[in-house]
Amino acid sequence: MQPTADFSPADLAKGLLRRSRQGALATLMTGTGDPYCSLVNLASHPDGSPILLISRLALHTRNILGDPRVSLMLDERAPGDPLEGARIMLAGTAEEAGGADGTLLRRRYLNAHPSAEVFVDFKDFSFFRIRPKAAHLVAGFGRIVDLAADRLLTDLTGADALLEAEQGAVEHMNTDHRDALGLYATKLLGAEPDEWRCTGCDPDGLDLQADAKTLRLNFPERVTGAGELRKMLVRLAGEARAK
Repeated sequence: MQPTADFSPADLAKGLLRRSRQGALATLMTGTGDPYCSLVNLASHPDGSPILLISRLALHTRNILGDPRVSLMLDERAPGDPLEGARIMLAGTAEEAGGADGTLLRRRYLNAHPSAEVFVDFKDFSFFRIRPKAAHLVAGFGRIVDLAADRLLTDLTGADALLEAEQGAVEHMNTDHRDALGLYATKLLGAEPDEWRCTGCDPDGLDLQADAKTLRLNFPERVTGAGELRKMLVRLAGEARAK
């Protein structure tokens, strides 16, 4: 099937990647190659690729270490019949992270899952990043689309300054500008009032979360530096107050 004219498959898939905090992870059993599926928590890298924090005691981790090919099913958790909501099956490889990349994955994951602080430093736990190769999107009748990886991920070219400033910006927004985060959620995204906080930002947008609820605020223009980010957040806050 081909997409109808009133929706963007890439935007919908990107939104699911950014907003999902749980997914069904499929791996291949060591020795037999039989499929194995498990429920995992996840966060997103600044480019949108999924981040996992998993234990070597878990069967899915041992499977990944034997064969890194995985698939990940994400859905929008819509009320009512779950098959009426959008979902994607992401295919790719899972890579264990270390060094600077491990530090980045750690802070992004803990921003999304603060409760993981309790066990993040256990010796058997490691961060893995799923490198997508393709995705299969199902979003209703006439909306079944295969997407290549370059249509799923955010281009980070030239955005080093933004990534360096990200954590400081997240902490600043959560400490000093919770009112603005609430305005983004309620006035720009139509959500109910709640204790909205920022969990991350990237050139394409801002991630918001309140308990298990997540939102994605897309920027109208690409942002690559700290100064640009500040101006964008002030601009969006003004637009939200005007509403």
